[in-house]
Amino acid sequence: MKITQNYYLIVDLEATCTKDNSIPRHKMEIIEIGAVLLNSRNLQIESEFQTFIKPILNPSLTDFCKSLTTIDQQEVDQAPLFPEALKSFQSWFYPFGSYLFCSWGDYDKNQFKKDCKLHNVGYPFPGGHLNLKKAFSRFLDSPKKFGMTEALNKLGIELEGVRHRGIDDARNTARIVQQSLSR
Repeated sequence: MKITQNYYLIVDLEATCTKDNSIPRHKMEIIEIGAVLLNSRNLQIESEFQTFIKPILNPSLTDFCKSLTTIDQQEVDQAPLFPEALKSFQSWFYPFGSYLFCSWGDYDKNQFKKDCKLHNVGYPFPGGHLNLKKAFSRFLDSPKKFGMTEALNKLGIELEGVRHRGIDDARNTARIVQQSLSR
């Protein structure tokens, strides 16, 4: 695969959630954006971004969501709403120029589209999207779709940070990309 962009924009989102699915998928909202810009030439992380977002449909996080993500109610209560957070996110990555939006699976891309529609703002990624979960399976020539933690284990990389935290998952995903592309 030939990449012409200067950066891999690796994004991981966390969203409102429940254990019993009482918040349906179409009503989930982003509560954290974590992202890293990985230089496509030297595979070094050049910059990182993280913000919490205040949800509007289900403003109170469930105990399950708080436990899963370690994001507490006060962090989202004090956070900007999605349009303001998105503007800040774009202000961070747009100056870097050409990038390829990447995430582990299609969930993040689809969740961005839902939140943009909910808040009546434009989708921020005019180019394509690289599903790193599928790319990793192709890299291993395997029909299996690996979770991020499984991929780290397969490469002999230890998980760093907290699982289900946007910024930590984005960093760990970047490490998978670094290791896979440097082979």
